Amino acid sequence: MALIHKATLTPSKIELLTPWLRSRAWADGVTEVRQAGAYRFDDPDGQVGIETFLLAVPNRDVVLQVPLTYRSAPLAGNDEHLIGTLEHSVLGTRWVYDGCGDPVWASVLAAVILTGASQAPEMVDDGNGQVVERTPTATAIGSGTPGTDVPPVVGAQPHDEPGYTVVTTGGPVLVVARVVGNELTGLTQTLTVRRADAEPVVVAGVRA
Repeated sequence: MALIHKATLTPSKIELLTPWLRSRAWADGVTEVRQAGAYRFDDPDGQVGIETFLLAVPNRDVVLQVPLTYRSAPLAGNDEHLIGTLEHSVLGTRWVYDGCGDPVWASVLAAVILTGASQAPEMVDDGNGQVVERTPTATAIGSGTPGTDVPPVVGAQPHDEPGYTVVTTGGPVLVVARVVGNELTGLTQTLTVRRADAEPVVVAGVRA
């Protein structure tokens, strides 16, 4: 379960992401994006927020994928994957990382894919003692089998290729589409995402 607080974010997530995207070769000089969907996973330890954004580029038939992790303190030795910080009116300062460089994200994604799990239910805390489930704007499901043993992840080292990122982990090798719809080759198991207004598409997987 992903617990989401009704809160003010400064800057907003889109405001934080947009300048970072300009520095990514796979974003091809994008100057503006809007949210087209998002899905969340659970950190089993309940410490790290995990959310993946699907971002439409105005005037282009392109959707970008950006996995993020939210942390309450900096991740030591991981400055190169830090996107920035934001102020959360409930939780305080959050350090926001490119998920492809965060070992917690890599471990969770590998487990979801290999065990056939799905995105976390989104539960919204309205700040008045009420928690209600929110309909997600995108759903995700792994192609694997429940009960599958997941090799341990000992790190997350991303390497960008045109339109996708390969993440070595010391265990499973993950491949993540940065441009949604780009073909991902050599996968043994996959993650498929569906948005309300689009056909399901493979957006990530485990490479042999």
